This record gives sequence, structure tokens and C-alpha cells, in this order.
Amino acid sequence: QVQLVESGGGSVQAGGSLRLSCQASGRTFSSYYMGWFRQAPGKERVFVAGIRLSGTSTNYADSVKGRFTISRDNAKKTVYLQMNSLKPEDTAVYYCAADPHDLYYAPSEYDYWGQGTQVTVSS
Repeated sequence: QVQLVESGGGSVQAGGSLRLSCQASGRTFSSYYMGWFRQAPGKERVFVAGIRLSGTSTNYADSVKGRFTISRDNAKKTVYLQMNSLKPEDTAVYYCAADPHDLYYAPSEYDYWGQGTQVTVSS
């Protein structure tokens, strides 16, 4: 099992940056595919970015390509989401998720979730 705790959310003006962190507990973090998702009020939770085991392979939603970067530090059991050039439409609760089988786009495929961190971008 793995427990996940997100941090780094906050309020920022459009064009600004934030870095989210997701700290994992457990001894096998390097065995988990990691994803970041977000959920805006009244909307479904959607995929933002994902990273495979070694960190060399990543995927992004079209809406964040070129602005967000996902990375992981297996020694620190942490996955990061660097968010630049933030837009008001990026406002959401951001969640990290872990799965031992593969990197999925559907939230329902993930076994483990953090509690979420709020990101608010004002215009």
C-alpha cells in the first residue's frame, strides 16, 4: 500500500507559477505509476499528467502541455507538478494518484489517492 499527501497549492494570479508536491509513504514508491488529476467545481476529475516508474516517460493533457511538468524523486518518494503560466481555468483541486500496474488516464483505474490540494488562479 501507499499513502499520498499533496501540498503546495494556493492562490496565484494568472501567469504565475506553483509547484505541487505529493509525498508518499511506504517502501515501494518506485514501483508505482503516478498521476496528477484535477477537479473543478461541478466537473469531473480529469487527468493532468502522469509519469512512469523511472521518471523518463511522461504524459500530459493537451490543456497543460508546455506549461506543466511532472517529475519524481524516487529516493524522496515524492512526485512533483511544476505549473507555469497558470490560467484561471487551471483553478481546481489537484490530486495525486498511484497505481502499481500502469499509467492510466481514467481516475477509476487508480488504486490510491491523496486528499487533494486547492489551486486558485485569479485573472
